[in-house]
Amino acid sequence: MTTPFAVVRAADIDVPAEDRRWLVRDLWGRSAVGIVGGAPKCCKSWFALDMAVSVASGTPCLGRFDVDQVGNTLVFLAEDALVDVKSRLAAIAASRGLDFAALAVDAISEPVVRLDLAAHRERLVLTLEQRRPRLLLLDPLVRLHRLDENSAQEISGVLGFLRELQRSYDCAVVLVHHSSKKHRSRPGQALRGSSDLHAFGDSNAYLSSEGDHEFVLTIEHRQAAAPPQVRLRLTSQLDGSATHLAVASAVVEAPAVDLAGQVVDHLRHARGPVLRRDLRQSLRISNNRLGDVLVDLERSGRIRREAEGWVVPPPPEGQASLF
Repeated sequence: MTTPFAVVRAADIDVPAEDRRWLVRDLWGRSAVGIVGGAPKCCKSWFALDMAVSVASGTPCLGRFDVDQVGNTLVFLAEDALVDVKSRLAAIAASRGLDFAALAVDAISEPVVRLDLAAHRERLVLTLEQRRPRLLLLDPLVRLHRLDENSAQEISGVLGFLRELQRSYDCAVVLVHHSSKKHRSRPGQALRGSSDLHAFGDSNAYLSSEGDHEFVLTIEHRQAAAPPQVRLRLTSQLDGSATHLAVASAVVEAPAVDLAGQVVDHLRHARGPVLRRDLRQSLRISNNRLGDVLVDLERSGRIRREAEGWVVPPPPEGQASLF
């Protein structure tokens, strides 16, 4: 017998209290689906595992973001052997003085999980039914299907399935995905594949490399203000143990309208061409943001890239500088 859809009066919809809006305060919404994105080698997996350990233990993620909803977590890292997954999780636990043996983090031990296969989707549903995780981590998307990621029609089926898991099991879903190295005004626009991937997330996190094992973390939320960017460093103890990501500093950036002027002013007063990394360090801004400004300034002719670095070009002969 066919039955109508369930309906509720809008005024009667239950709105969670403030302390139930978040899984990890300011970082990931309660039962939010989303993407941890970034170029290869940007420590996306380290960050996602740090969040899994935090939710399982109730300890602050990255030592900074408090956990509001504690529960067991379930992870699948398609590019890492199980022994490497254990090693990473144990290192993060050791950095916080946790008893790793008691940590409520489970790992799917199958060699392959395919979200584009009905049989695998059914097995994942049964796994969530059995384990009831507070957080499900799948890393990376490219190893979880054989679809065309540039096709919204094909990739939407996978994303829709993950949304169904989130709603059916009140479970946050963290999907690790690669981005290109091209600079975009918003990091989510650099995610590889269909724009549906960026639109998919309730909470998204993006990591960009700053060199020397440093990274900038950018957060965005569908229904909440984003926290300030933070600079992270992959660190460990002197003997190389307890490797983990730690907050190095907040990233303080000037408004974009002022940043272009700061770049031009810095180059004008320099004694010669200035390398991009030196500009970034002097102005204390993220690499992605600086890249956007440099592209705009070069297109407008206000600065020029030479083999030795960036310079402000001299005005044409007989013409005073407009800048």
